[in-house]
Amino acid sequence: MTDLTISMLLLAFIFAVVAFFYASVGLGGGSSYTALLALFGAGAATIPMVSLTLNVLVTTVGSIVFLSQRHGRLRLISPFLITSIPMAYVGGMLHLPKMLFYSVLLVSLVFAAMRIYLPNKTKPLPLDNREKFLLALGCGAVLGLIAGIAGIGGGVYLVPLILLLGLGTAKEAAACGAFFIWVNSVVGLAARLQYNAIDMTPFLPLLAAVFAGGLAGSIMGSARFAPRTMERILGSILLVAVFFLAREIAQAM
Repeated sequence: MTDLTISMLLLAFIFAVVAFFYASVGLGGGSSYTALLALFGAGAATIPMVSLTLNVLVTTVGSIVFLSQRHGRLRLISPFLITSIPMAYVGGMLHLPKMLFYSVLLVSLVFAAMRIYLPNKTKPLPLDNREKFLLALGCGAVLGLIAGIAGIGGGVYLVPLILLLGLGTAKEAAACGAFFIWVNSVVGLAARLQYNAIDMTPFLPLLAAVFAGGLAGSIMGSARFAPRTMERILGSILLVAVFFLAREIAQAM
C-alpha cells in the first residue's frame, strides 16, 4: 500500500508533466519525483526506490532518443562515469534518518535550481584538457554519492556542469545527462534492492505516466525545443518542490 495523501491517477498526471519537461533537457526527473512523493506522504524507504525506478525508465527512453539524434559523446561522459558508478553504489547502501534524508534532498534541490537560473552568469573555467579530466573524475564521485543517497540520478547537476566547463553543447550535455542518470539510477537501485525490495504494483500508473511524458519530452527536446526555455520551466518546478519540502521539514522539527 502507498499511503499517499493524493489520488494515484492525479499524481500520475503530475509526474507525466514533470517527466515531459525533464526529459526535454536530458534529465530523468528524480529530484522532483522524490520531493513530490515526500510531500504526499510516501515513506522514506519507498521514495528512493520509486524515484530511481522512474529515473531508469525515463532516461532509458531519453538516452535512446538523444543518441539516435547523434548528440551523445562517450569521450565526454566517460570520466564522470568512472568514479560515479562505485560512489552511487556506496550511496545506495547508506541508511540515512528521515530528516537527514530530506535535508540532503533539500540542499540538492536548491543547488539544482540555482544552476538552472544562473548558468549564463558564469563563464567556462579556463582549464586545460588534463585539468578538465581530473575535475570530471572528482565531480563524478561527488555526483554519484549524492545520486545514491538521495535516490536521484545526478544529471540535474551534470548538465549545467558540462556547460560550465565548456565541455560540450547544450544538446550534448542533455544526451550525457540522460545516460549518466540512467547508469547511476541502475547502480543505486541495485544497491537498494539488496536490503529493501518493495512492491511496485501500486505505482504502475506512475511508470506508465513517466514513460509517456518522457518519450514525448525527449523527442521534442532533442529536435525542436530550446533547452534554455525548458530549463527555466524546470527551475520553477524545482522552486515549488523546494518550498513544499522545506515546509515539510519545518513542520516535522
